[in-house]
Amino acid sequence: MAMSQKESPDRASAEMASANTTMIAIIGSGFGGLCMAIQLKQAGIDAFLILEKADGVGGTWRDNHYPGAACDVQSHLYSYSFAPKADWSRKFGRQPEILSYMRDCVERYGLAPHLRFGREVTSADFDKEAGHWVITSSDGAVLRARVLVTACGQLNRPAVPAVPGIDAFQGKVFHSARWDHSYDLAGKTVAVIGTGASAIQFLPQIVPKVKALKLFQRSAAWVVPKPDRPFTALEEWLFKHAPVAERLYRTMIYWKNESRALGFTRFGWLLELVALQARREARRHVRNPEKRHKLIPEYKIGCKRVLISNDWYQAVDQDHVDLITQGVLRVEADAILTRDGQRHPVDAIIYGTGFQATDFLAPMRVTGLSGIDLNQAWRNGAEAYKGISVSGFPNLFMLYGPNTNLAHSSIVFMLESQVRYVMQCVGSLQAPGVHFMNVKASRQKAFSDMVQRQLKHSVWEAGCTSWYKTATGKNTINWPGFTFTYRRMASKLDLRDYELHPAPGHPAA
Repeated sequence: MAMSQKESPDRASAEMASANTTMIAIIGSGFGGLCMAIQLKQAGIDAFLILEKADGVGGTWRDNHYPGAACDVQSHLYSYSFAPKADWSRKFGRQPEILSYMRDCVERYGLAPHLRFGREVTSADFDKEAGHWVITSSDGAVLRARVLVTACGQLNRPAVPAVPGIDAFQGKVFHSARWDHSYDLAGKTVAVIGTGASAIQFLPQIVPKVKALKLFQRSAAWVVPKPDRPFTALEEWLFKHAPVAERLYRTMIYWKNESRALGFTRFGWLLELVALQARREARRHVRNPEKRHKLIPEYKIGCKRVLISNDWYQAVDQDHVDLITQGVLRVEADAILTRDGQRHPVDAIIYGTGFQATDFLAPMRVTGLSGIDLNQAWRNGAEAYKGISVSGFPNLFMLYGPNTNLAHSSIVFMLESQVRYVMQCVGSLQAPGVHFMNVKASRQKAFSDMVQRQLKHSVWEAGCTSWYKTATGKNTINWPGFTFTYRRMASKLDLRDYELHPAPGHPAA
């Protein structure tokens, strides 16, 4: 591949010329990994590889192809600012269209030569003397990289509950993130365990097909209408022929969504207006008063993820849908037993139980300076400076790291902010004599303490249990503020936040 005429990457490219070395290794080819790769290409840096465990790009949008899979953020905002798509078919993108957009970006920016599929990273160890990360894949391949960027996402490892007796079940079992399209649900009695974001989307799609559906709900979800529709012919024409219209529309969406942060992070009472809307929708669409009562949460709205759907209540209201709130006791060969002694015969079990979001880089083993293990460093809950750098793990940069998730806007905006910061770090590491950079423990602690203080005022501290928190109750997932404050904070690298270690033979950096 031809190199850019920019001179800064030339030295790095020459150093990293062999097949098992590269300047930068990116783990994951979802929105974060592709964003990082595109910005490297734009900067004229070709010495990077994208390690992807699957056989294609897309991350969560590759894995989650269940019926009805769609985004909860508007299409024009859930896309790169530098790669607008004028021909989105509807306000909220659906999985096939989002995945197609990501594949188009790979082609548009020439990323294919950098992709290495079937490379599931099992371990990454920092070699202090060489100033490199030694990355091992499940196939035994070893890669050395000066910089390691993790773009694994928070929603990549399905959470499968440990249900007693599940191995004895003779029917079909799968998680929504591993949907088996070869299994015909028509005429079957199907159990759905969980009522999270995925279940809210796929359950209305399968209700018309099944003979009966048993919905096992541990806790109800707040569900409000989704303002979705196809774009009109006029809107499509404007977006295509007047790019300024697309930019104005994106800007309008951004600020409208940004205003919602006030309800989540400071003034939780504002969300009560949304709760009223959810209750009204339930009364409108659910005839059965017992079902309706079960579908309205008892916890404060916003404490868990607020979901959007136009067909959830109608689907659960169907006569052949049984809403079960008793806990699962165990599974037998052809049935699920609940704690009230009831036996529910089923042909198939579908988990809609979400993901292991707080585990971040698991199951990878990541070892930093002095042999410190990342799991040990995070024994009290994951944390990172600006959600990006972890003390003791030099030249490691995380995208969508701890406390960078959002409840009100587009994660793509956050990823772009993080990539801008990482690009500055990459530039600093290209300076002569700089061996590696390690964020100071004091800076990381101060940042983490600030985040946790701000979270105390958020609606996520209203007392419920959610995937935002670890088993000990620490919120390691959400950003407690506006996205523009995060972007401003991450806009400029301050080298005083890092210890810069000189290369052997060079004076102190």
